[in-house]
Amino acid sequence: MRLKDKVALLTAAAGAGIGQATAMAMAREGASIVLTDAHPKRPFSVAEKIQEETGAECLGMQCDVNDLGQVKAAVRAAEERFGRVDILFNNAGINRLARVEEMTDEVWELVINTCLRGTFYTCRAVLPGMIERRFGRIVNVASIAGHLGLADGQAHYAAAKAGIMALTRCIAAENAPHGITANTIAPGFIYNEFLARIYPEKEISRMLESIPYVRKGTPQDIANIAVFLSSDEGEYLTGQTLCATGGSFMH
Repeated sequence: MRLKDKVALLTAAAGAGIGQATAMAMAREGASIVLTDAHPKRPFSVAEKIQEETGAECLGMQCDVNDLGQVKAAVRAAEERFGRVDILFNNAGINRLARVEEMTDEVWELVINTCLRGTFYTCRAVLPGMIERRFGRIVNVASIAGHLGLADGQAHYAAAKAGIMALTRCIAAENAPHGITANTIAPGFIYNEFLARIYPEKEISRMLESIPYVRKGTPQDIANIAVFLSSDEGEYLTGQTLCATGGSFMH
Protein backbone atom coordinates (compact mmCIF):
# COMPACT_ATOMS: atom_id res chain seq x y z
CA MET A 1 0.00 0.00 0.00
CA ARG A 2 1.71 3.14 -1.23
CA LEU A 3 -0.19 5.60 0.97
CA LYS A 4 -0.44 3.56 4.16
CA ASP A 5 -0.98 5.72 7.27
CA LYS A 6 -1.28 8.91 5.22
CA VAL A 7 -4.20 11.37 5.48
CA ALA A 8 -5.53 12.84 2.24
CA LEU A 9 -7.89 15.80 1.89
CA LEU A 10 -9.61 16.10 -1.48
CA THR A 11 -11.83 18.85 -2.88
CA ALA A 12 -14.68 18.36 -5.37
CA ALA A 13 -14.46 14.64 -4.70
CA ALA A 14 -18.11 13.59 -4.64
CA GLY A 15 -18.94 13.82 -8.34
CA ALA A 16 -18.64 10.89 -10.73
CA GLY A 17 -15.30 12.07 -12.08
CA ILE A 18 -11.67 12.73 -11.20
CA GLY A 19 -12.21 13.63 -7.54
CA GLN A 20 -14.14 10.53 -6.56
CA ALA A 21 -11.87 8.25 -8.60
CA THR A 22 -8.84 9.72 -6.84
CA ALA A 23 -10.39 9.43 -3.39
CA MET A 24 -11.18 5.77 -4.08
CA ALA A 25 -7.67 5.11 -5.43
CA MET A 26 -5.99 6.75 -2.44
CA ALA A 27 -8.21 4.82 -0.04
CA ARG A 28 -7.30 1.56 -1.74
CA GLU A 29 -3.63 2.48 -1.26
CA GLY A 30 -4.13 2.82 2.49
CA ALA A 31 -4.83 6.53 3.01
CA SER A 32 -7.45 7.89 5.37
CA ILE A 33 -9.69 10.21 3.38
CA VAL A 34 -11.28 13.59 4.05
CA LEU A 35 -13.67 13.90 1.13
CA THR A 36 -15.09 17.36 0.53
CA ASP A 37 -17.46 18.76 -2.04
CA ALA A 38 -19.66 21.83 -2.44
CA HIS A 39 -22.75 19.63 -2.79
CA PRO A 40 -24.71 19.56 0.50
CA LYS A 41 -25.35 15.78 0.55
CA ARG A 42 -23.11 13.86 -1.83
CA PRO A 43 -19.82 14.00 0.13
CA PHE A 44 -21.40 12.06 2.97
CA SER A 45 -22.85 9.28 0.81
CA VAL A 46 -19.68 8.98 -1.29
CA ALA A 47 -17.50 8.87 1.84
CA GLU A 48 -19.67 6.06 3.19
CA LYS A 49 -19.39 4.18 -0.11
CA ILE A 50 -15.59 4.49 -0.20
CA GLN A 51 -15.29 3.36 3.41
CA GLU A 52 -17.49 0.32 2.74
CA GLU A 53 -15.61 -0.67 -0.42
CA THR A 54 -12.05 -0.12 0.83
CA GLY A 55 -12.15 -0.33 4.62
CA ALA A 56 -10.33 3.00 4.83
CA GLU A 57 -11.52 5.65 7.25
CA CYS A 58 -13.35 8.29 5.25
CA LEU A 59 -14.81 11.56 6.53
CA GLY A 60 -17.28 13.39 4.30
CA MET A 61 -17.73 17.16 4.53
CA GLN A 62 -19.44 19.91 2.61
CA CYS A 63 -16.87 22.48 1.52
CA ASP A 64 -17.23 25.18 -1.10
CA VAL A 65 -13.69 26.34 -1.88
CA ASN A 66 -15.05 29.84 -2.52
CA ASP A 67 -15.91 30.04 1.18
CA LEU A 68 -12.75 30.61 3.23
CA GLY A 69 -14.57 29.65 6.43
CA GLN A 70 -15.57 26.29 4.99
CA VAL A 71 -12.03 25.63 3.77
CA LYS A 72 -10.61 26.33 7.22
CA ALA A 73 -13.31 24.17 8.81
CA ALA A 74 -12.47 21.24 6.52
CA VAL A 75 -8.77 21.39 7.39
CA ARG A 76 -9.59 21.78 11.07
CA ALA A 77 -11.92 18.75 10.94
CA ALA A 78 -9.22 16.68 9.23
CA GLU A 79 -6.69 17.61 11.90
CA GLU A 80 -9.15 16.91 14.72
CA ARG A 81 -10.15 13.52 13.29
CA PHE A 82 -6.82 12.28 11.96
CA GLY A 83 -4.22 14.59 13.50
CA ARG A 84 -2.89 16.08 10.26
CA VAL A 85 -3.20 16.46 6.49
CA ASP A 86 -0.39 14.73 4.58
CA ILE A 87 -1.83 14.98 1.08
CA LEU A 88 -3.92 17.72 -0.52
CA PHE A 89 -5.65 17.00 -3.82
CA ASN A 90 -7.26 20.10 -5.32
CA ASN A 91 -9.87 19.22 -7.90
CA ALA A 92 -12.48 21.97 -7.55
CA GLY A 93 -13.29 23.74 -10.78
CA ILE A 94 -16.10 25.17 -12.85
CA ASN A 95 -16.60 26.47 -16.37
CA ARG A 96 -19.16 28.64 -18.13
CA LEU A 97 -18.39 29.02 -21.82
CA ALA A 98 -18.37 32.65 -22.97
CA ARG A 99 -16.36 34.66 -25.46
CA VAL A 100 -14.33 37.48 -23.93
CA GLU A 101 -16.43 40.28 -25.41
CA GLU A 102 -19.62 38.65 -24.11
CA MET A 103 -18.36 37.53 -20.71
CA THR A 104 -19.90 39.14 -17.64
CA ASP A 105 -17.92 40.07 -14.56
CA GLU A 106 -19.94 37.50 -12.62
CA VAL A 107 -18.96 34.63 -14.92
CA TRP A 108 -15.29 35.71 -14.96
CA GLU A 109 -15.16 35.90 -11.16
CA LEU A 110 -17.01 32.60 -10.66
CA VAL A 111 -14.50 30.67 -12.76
CA ILE A 112 -11.36 32.47 -11.55
CA ASN A 113 -12.40 32.28 -7.91
CA THR A 114 -13.48 28.64 -7.93
CA CYS A 115 -10.51 27.34 -9.89
CA LEU A 116 -7.62 29.58 -8.81
CA ARG A 117 -8.57 31.31 -5.57
CA GLY A 118 -10.05 28.08 -4.20
CA THR A 119 -6.77 26.29 -4.89
CA PHE A 120 -4.89 29.08 -3.12
CA TYR A 121 -7.23 28.93 -0.12
CA THR A 122 -6.78 25.21 0.42
CA CYS A 123 -3.01 25.24 -0.12
CA ARG A 124 -2.61 28.11 2.32
CA ALA A 125 -4.74 26.30 4.90
CA VAL A 126 -2.74 23.05 4.91
CA LEU A 127 0.78 24.43 4.53
CA PRO A 128 1.43 25.50 8.15
CA GLY A 129 0.84 21.95 9.39
CA MET A 130 2.89 20.43 6.59
CA ILE A 131 5.77 22.82 7.28
CA GLU A 132 5.66 22.02 10.99
CA ARG A 133 5.78 18.25 10.30
CA ARG A 134 8.26 18.67 7.44
CA PHE A 135 6.17 16.55 5.11
CA GLY A 136 3.47 17.20 2.55
CA ARG A 137 2.22 16.29 -0.88
CA ILE A 138 0.14 18.82 -2.82
CA VAL A 139 -1.41 17.80 -6.13
CA ASN A 140 -3.41 20.45 -7.98
CA VAL A 141 -5.57 19.71 -11.00
CA ALA A 142 -5.21 22.24 -13.81
CA SER A 143 -6.01 21.61 -17.48
CA ILE A 144 -4.29 21.51 -20.81
CA ALA A 145 -6.31 24.68 -21.43
CA GLY A 146 -3.72 26.44 -19.27
CA HIS A 147 -1.07 25.66 -21.92
CA LEU A 148 -3.12 26.41 -25.01
CA GLY A 149 -4.83 29.43 -26.50
CA LEU A 150 -8.38 28.24 -27.02
CA ALA A 151 -10.99 29.85 -29.23
CA ASP A 152 -14.10 28.30 -27.74
CA GLY A 153 -15.09 30.61 -24.91
CA GLN A 154 -12.63 29.47 -22.25
CA ALA A 155 -10.42 32.51 -21.65
CA HIS A 156 -11.36 32.65 -17.96
CA TYR A 157 -10.88 28.90 -17.50
CA ALA A 158 -7.54 28.87 -19.33
CA ALA A 159 -6.32 31.85 -17.30
CA ALA A 160 -7.31 30.18 -14.04
CA LYS A 161 -5.65 26.88 -14.96
CA ALA A 162 -2.44 28.61 -16.08
CA GLY A 163 -2.53 30.42 -12.76
CA ILE A 164 -2.77 27.11 -10.91
CA MET A 165 0.37 25.88 -12.67
CA ALA A 166 2.28 29.04 -11.71
CA LEU A 167 0.95 29.00 -8.15
CA THR A 168 1.99 25.36 -7.76
CA ARG A 169 5.53 26.04 -8.98
CA CYS A 170 5.89 28.85 -6.44
CA ILE A 171 4.57 26.65 -3.63
CA ALA A 172 7.04 23.95 -4.69
CA ALA A 173 9.98 26.37 -4.70
CA GLU A 174 9.09 27.89 -1.34
CA ASN A 175 8.45 24.62 0.44
CA ALA A 176 10.90 22.07 -0.96
CA PRO A 177 13.27 22.75 1.98
CA HIS A 178 10.42 21.70 4.30
CA GLY A 179 9.98 18.26 2.72
CA ILE A 180 6.88 19.33 0.80
CA THR A 181 6.28 18.63 -2.88
CA ALA A 182 3.72 20.40 -5.05
CA ASN A 183 2.81 19.32 -8.56
CA THR A 184 0.10 19.92 -11.11
CA ILE A 185 -1.77 17.47 -13.30
CA ALA A 186 -3.01 19.02 -16.56
CA PRO A 187 -5.60 16.67 -18.04
CA GLY A 188 -6.56 16.78 -21.66
CA PHE A 189 -9.76 15.11 -22.80
CA ILE A 190 -11.00 13.23 -19.74
CA TYR A 191 -14.52 12.04 -20.42
CA ASN A 192 -16.87 12.57 -17.51
CA GLU A 193 -20.23 14.10 -16.67
CA PHE A 194 -18.68 17.60 -16.54
CA LEU A 195 -17.55 17.49 -20.17
CA ALA A 196 -20.78 15.86 -21.27
CA ARG A 197 -22.70 18.81 -19.83
CA ILE A 198 -20.73 21.61 -21.47
CA TYR A 199 -19.89 20.14 -24.89
CA PRO A 200 -22.21 18.82 -27.62
CA GLU A 201 -21.65 15.25 -28.78
CA LYS A 202 -20.22 16.44 -32.11
CA GLU A 203 -17.51 18.43 -30.31
CA ILE A 204 -16.65 15.46 -28.09
CA SER A 205 -16.19 13.29 -31.19
CA ARG A 206 -13.93 15.94 -32.72
CA MET A 207 -11.76 16.09 -29.59
CA LEU A 208 -11.42 12.31 -29.53
CA GLU A 209 -10.12 12.33 -33.11
CA SER A 210 -7.25 14.61 -32.04
CA ILE A 211 -5.84 12.11 -29.52
CA PRO A 212 -2.96 10.02 -30.96
CA TYR A 213 -3.48 7.31 -28.33
CA VAL A 214 -6.99 6.86 -29.76
CA ARG A 215 -9.08 6.58 -26.64
CA LYS A 216 -10.82 8.85 -24.19
CA GLY A 217 -8.97 9.67 -21.02
CA THR A 218 -10.69 8.46 -17.86
CA PRO A 219 -10.85 9.77 -14.29
CA GLN A 220 -8.86 6.68 -13.28
CA ASP A 221 -5.97 7.82 -15.50
CA ILE A 222 -5.72 11.00 -13.42
CA ALA A 223 -6.21 9.14 -10.15
CA ASN A 224 -3.25 6.89 -10.97
CA ILE A 225 -0.99 9.91 -11.51
CA ALA A 226 -2.22 11.55 -8.29
CA VAL A 227 -1.43 8.43 -6.26
CA PHE A 228 2.06 8.28 -7.75
CA LEU A 229 2.76 11.95 -6.99
CA SER A 230 1.50 11.48 -3.42
CA SER A 231 3.59 8.38 -2.77
CA ASP A 232 7.24 7.86 -1.91
CA GLU A 233 7.79 6.94 -5.57
CA GLY A 234 7.05 10.54 -6.59
CA GLU A 235 9.17 12.17 -3.89
CA TYR A 236 11.76 13.70 -6.24
CA LEU A 237 9.17 15.37 -8.47
CA THR A 238 8.17 18.85 -7.45
CA GLY A 239 7.14 22.00 -9.27
CA GLN A 240 6.14 19.96 -12.31
CA THR A 241 3.09 19.88 -14.55
CA LEU A 242 2.26 16.40 -15.81
CA CYS A 243 0.16 16.62 -18.97
CA ALA A 244 -2.18 13.65 -19.25
CA THR A 245 -3.42 14.03 -22.82
CA GLY A 246 -2.93 10.75 -24.66
CA GLY A 247 -0.43 12.59 -26.85
CA SER A 248 -2.72 15.39 -28.02
CA PHE A 249 -0.31 17.86 -26.39
CA MET A 250 3.43 17.20 -26.16
CA HIS A 251 6.25 19.39 -24.87
